[in-house]
Amino acid sequence: MSEPSDTGATLTKESVPGADPSLAEQARRGPAKFWWVLLGGVVLVMLMGAVGLRSDAQAAVLVLVVVVALIFDYTNGFHDAANAIATSVSTRALTPRAALLMAAVMNLVGALLGVEVAKTVSEVITPPSGLHGLTVVAAGVLGAITWNLITWYFGLPSSSSHALIGGIVGAGLASASSVSWSKVVDKVAIPMVISPVVGFFLAYFLMVALLWIFRRAHPGRVGRRFRIAQSLSAAAMALGHGLQDAQKTMGIIVLALVTTGHETGDSVPLWVIIACAGALSLGTYAGGWRIMRTLGRRVIELDPPRGFAAEATASMVLYAAAYIWHAPISTTHTITSAIMGVGATKRLSAVRWGVAGNIIVAWILTMPMAALVAAVVYWLVHLFGA
Repeated sequence: MSEPSDTGATLTKESVPGADPSLAEQARRGPAKFWWVLLGGVVLVMLMGAVGLRSDAQAAVLVLVVVVALIFDYTNGFHDAANAIATSVSTRALTPRAALLMAAVMNLVGALLGVEVAKTVSEVITPPSGLHGLTVVAAGVLGAITWNLITWYFGLPSSSSHALIGGIVGAGLASASSVSWSKVVDKVAIPMVISPVVGFFLAYFLMVALLWIFRRAHPGRVGRRFRIAQSLSAAAMALGHGLQDAQKTMGIIVLALVTTGHETGDSVPLWVIIACAGALSLGTYAGGWRIMRTLGRRVIELDPPRGFAAEATASMVLYAAAYIWHAPISTTHTITSAIMGVGATKRLSAVRWGVAGNIIVAWILTMPMAALVAAVVYWLVHLFGA
């Protein structure tokens, strides 16, 4: 099971006239006016929220919050698209476009398979009722969107899930809302620490088992078979991503509906489920080339068996968290730690620990930075809308 020489070629090949650009080239083609677009979008939403507060237009602000939440869902999709497909693309098990289409479809299916994580997210804070509460929810989502786009721009696979939780908690603290710290600790903080550790060691031991089982097999045949198996493991990973991440946005919309008295919080309306599933799928198909490059090549050079082991392990962790603990864990944390786990079976030096260290720093910063941005947004909107 030696590593094939063309591993990761899809990510680094030079351009051929008339051919599609490589992933590395697409990763370098960031939008020139990114920062102005980001700043303009945040300011526009803040102004609309302030105008709605001044005019006491609760219905209009509710629609705005729902739209902002769906925009977050979309950014979550393209920010986390790499989670499901980076390993498959880097090992050439799937072409980039085929991988993105598969991931988008499986995200859609996964989003329809449960709502328990959504209920957990909707219970993290108890904002005031009416317009004031909507301002809190909107500020939390804006903080998450801002951090998502910043880390996407720099190609860092930070957690959209923890950005959202951090944003909601930050806005809640700024508004003196009640924060359910027991849920934050039990359902967010503890799983945030445990899931990457479990992903790392499970992936390591699964890869060790595969190496032992196929120790006498021909490396070429094993590689070809695991390329096929990777198509299945990538689909399973994308299903888990939809199961986890779409539900987080559902929870935010339910929280806004409860705040305005439209829902009790006991269930998630069907239109919310369909809207969030569609937004996540569209965002996934838009693609996350920058982060795909980091996960697929910069952390560890992957071969098909290692790609399969990483994706299979991450999928199991995502399913267990959603169905057993109802915890909104990070798909990014899970797949990245699994990639490092399978890489460590070669030798510890095979993992680029410098890149992994930068990713861990982004993980640590995500919740407090999203919370800070959300708090600032809340104060500004409340100041001009009061």
